[in-house]
Amino acid sequence: MKIEDTPESWDVVDSKERFQGYVIKVVTDTVKMPRDEVADRDYVVHPGAVAVLALDDQDQVLLIRQYRHPTRMLMWELPAGIRDVEGESLVDGAARELEEEAGYRADTWHTLIDLRSSPGMSDERIRVFLARDLTKVETDFVHRHEEIDMPVEWVPLADAVEKALMGMIHNSPAVAGILAAYAASVEGFALLRPADAPEE
Repeated sequence: MKIEDTPESWDVVDSKERFQGYVIKVVTDTVKMPRDEVADRDYVVHPGAVAVLALDDQDQVLLIRQYRHPTRMLMWELPAGIRDVEGESLVDGAARELEEEAGYRADTWHTLIDLRSSPGMSDERIRVFLARDLTKVETDFVHRHEEIDMPVEWVPLADAVEKALMGMIHNSPAVAGILAAYAASVEGFALLRPADAPEE
């Protein structure tokens, strides 16, 4: 059997919107299951997100720390954001987030990894990019809310891997991105997809 996620859609016999928020909504679908059974499935409809693993020429990863209210934690993360600009490509959105949140631009971009953050309860898609050949830039972006006083730290990639494996970093795009970058570095990043690779 080929090990690859594939599109599939079971019949939905009813759908109810339960909640509409600023970014997400919650729906209940009544889904036709095998053997002619039906079952309700609640899930979050999410616009998707992009994240950036920025790697400098000394193999250090750029991490930011941000308060995340649902977890009641200050979490080390990659620069990231929701897909909220109409018509913006994924890589352009990632470049914007890298500049706004961390004050860097990158000349070299690749698709690092695609994630479904919690597929049992959300349709959220996250594309993590690898950004290299970095330049520090000045930005007039105004940080608000959780982004105020958000520190930026450079961590050696091998140390970041250790911190992820030791349970010191919990953010899923950060953990996946760090481990993917470390694995991809073995082949000199030669196996990575281009930045504009189609999203499945």
